[in-house]
Amino acid sequence: MIVGNWGTALVFRVSEREALLLQNLTRTVGAEWTTHSRIGQKDQSEFLRPSLQQVNFTVVFDATLGVRPRASLDRLDSLVEYGAIYPLVIGGRRVGHYRWKINSISEAWDTILSGGELMRASVTVTMQEYL
Repeated sequence: MIVGNWGTALVFRVSEREALLLQNLTRTVGAEWTTHSRIGQKDQSEFLRPSLQQVNFTVVFDATLGVRPRASLDRLDSLVEYGAIYPLVIGGRRVGHYRWKINSISEAWDTILSGGELMRASVTVTMQEYL
């Protein structure tokens, strides 16, 4: 079953054969404001524009769940450095109104076997809206 996806590049799914897990998704929606000083009165706030939205989440690549961690990390690294941009969909619904870019990833190589083979890795992904 597909949980969500970032285009076709990253598909979060759980099935009998494999699982690509999405965890701890947080979304930040903000706005930019300015303040005007006024003599003898409180400052006055003025709305300027909405800020670009941001999402952060963790992806788990686990060989025991049918995923090849090293190959998956290499592919994700390439997508970041290439500047890939896709819609982000969770539960069949788009997150935000625009497509998303990956600003950065942070990899944790959780389990490495004696021969150096990577068995489990966690990746923290930081995305921002792309307009």
